[in-house]
Amino acid sequence: MSEKLSFCRSIPVRQHVNVFVAGGGPAGIAAALTAARQGQSVFLAEGHTALGGMGTAGLVPVFMTFSDGINFLADGIGREVLERLQTAGGTGPGSRQAIRAEVLKRVYDSMLLGAGVDFTLQTQLIGVEAASGSVSAAILAAKSGLFAVTADMYIDGTGDGDLAAWAGAPFDKGDGEGDLMPGTLCSLWSSVDWEKRKATGVNVQETLYKAFEAGDVFTTCDPHHPGMWQVGNSVSGGNIGHTFGVDSTDERSLTEALISGRRMMPEFERFYREYIPGFEDLELTATGSLLGVRESRRITGDYVLDVDDFKRRAVFEDEIGRYCYPVDIHPSKPDPTEYAKFEKEFRESLRYKRGESYGIPYRTLTPKGLSNVLVAGRCVSSDRAIQGSIRVMPGCYITGQAAGMAASLAINAQTDTRGIGTGELQAALAGIGAYLPNA
Repeated sequence: MSEKLSFCRSIPVRQHVNVFVAGGGPAGIAAALTAARQGQSVFLAEGHTALGGMGTAGLVPVFMTFSDGINFLADGIGREVLERLQTAGGTGPGSRQAIRAEVLKRVYDSMLLGAGVDFTLQTQLIGVEAASGSVSAAILAAKSGLFAVTADMYIDGTGDGDLAAWAGAPFDKGDGEGDLMPGTLCSLWSSVDWEKRKATGVNVQETLYKAFEAGDVFTTCDPHHPGMWQVGNSVSGGNIGHTFGVDSTDERSLTEALISGRRMMPEFERFYREYIPGFEDLELTATGSLLGVRESRRITGDYVLDVDDFKRRAVFEDEIGRYCYPVDIHPSKPDPTEYAKFEKEFRESLRYKRGESYGIPYRTLTPKGLSNVLVAGRCVSSDRAIQGSIRVMPGCYITGQAAGMAASLAINAQTDTRGIGTGELQAALAGIGAYLPNA
């Protein structure tokens, strides 16, 4: 049994705000912007050195789909972010949805400052004070020391559901065996001849198997290879390599994954240099300062969105948005059979046709047992399958802006998260551009 220490301190309550947001990724950003633009005082605490999470510090090189091919589903905050990034030249020459991380950082800074959101970076949520289903304070740690922030409403945009879980909300994690999707340490690479790459048209996935057969390139023969995206004239963003077995709620597991991710980069450098035309002079520029995490806690809410909802293109009376990204569950082991199953689901059986989508009910944002907490982003209430769809950045904008609007309406009505009218919430979201065809 490990030794225990009783730790007690008197800490300052730094400020009281209408809305406290934990986490400055896309969900937290959308929530904070929406609440602030509705006239609420907002404080956002971000643990890293920049806003944006996976798309900035994590170096994820490309957004997933904003549209179902006909309708712009991540409308409102999502459209604003994308258009601002495109105007600033931050989507790169390779795709209108590629991400130049340094530009996206500045876009997020500008948006939050312009909306009057109070935020600090390098500020970690380390605990909550909660009783009888209500959170009374968020406990934070920063260079100035420990302090608390109190609020009327709390929004969990941590990705891991830290605030909600620590406040007592139930949650699930992983599959029935406890396995989680692998992470990826995304990367930036320079000296790529993209014109040559495009002209030759070599299939990277097929070529990967040739490298496996050579037997001296990769330590782990992982058939799942998302690949490289052009994010600059000669720059590539890599979503390559899996860190298997990572649990983002365990710092030792995260440490091992970060080390593993950095260790495999020379193998990918050799592969691309020797096997893929246009990459002969490839150089590693950077790896993400934040590990790309695909799966952790799923907070249990008043409704659990599931794969059957995906299959039936579900419509809900209380939906706050619709989304369409395929079910994208990366195999938890580098196994060809599991990868073939993934390909079948992702490419065919759990992928929509043009114009199709599923509804996201407001009840997925309201954690069971908590009255003044909302969740947004990767940790919303869902089963494992549909979490593989809703977890990506455009999906986070949708749930984030809904959480911010719901918090604002509840504060104005002096009620809790369940006391607001569905119609009122939908009308308010439609007023800021949200896509709600069934409202």
